[in-house]
Amino acid sequence: MDEKKLAIVATKGTLDWGYPPFILASTAAALGYSVEIFFTFYGLQLLKKDLSHLRVSPLGNPAMPMPVPMPTLMMVLPGMEGMATSMMKSKMKAKGVASLDELRELCVEAEVRMIACQMTVDLFEFDTADFIDGIELGGAAAFFEFAGESDITLFI
Repeated sequence: MDEKKLAIVATKGTLDWGYPPFILASTAAALGYSVEIFFTFYGLQLLKKDLSHLRVSPLGNPAMPMPVPMPTLMMVLPGMEGMATSMMKSKMKAKGVASLDELRELCVEAEVRMIACQMTVDLFEFDTADFIDGIELGGAAAFFEFAGESDITLFI
């Protein structure tokens, strides 16, 4: 039987949206899948060596559980994004959830192939020296080579 393959497109670059691609990729790799993640647009933030700049926006997440119900208008107030980010990090730590750095490192150790979209790197003038080691640069065609043969393809 051929090796199973999982292809993921990661387009979001916030703290909360950083978890799904790395959780799914590391789990699939542990189950024996060959895994590739194509990072494009804001998803490129997840490849930076330093992830401390990633935030959670309560405004963009209306289903985000809050300790006290808050009207949407309150979410635009200064400091709400910092509060939401702090709450998310505290909750993750209290529940024993691995950090994004740890999950990403699991992916690296499991040989998950990570491709940074060359067009988006150029468009936003990213410095690839800011990315973790082992990242490949490639275009959509490089991703389609793998995704076209994949058993599962996810857009996150």
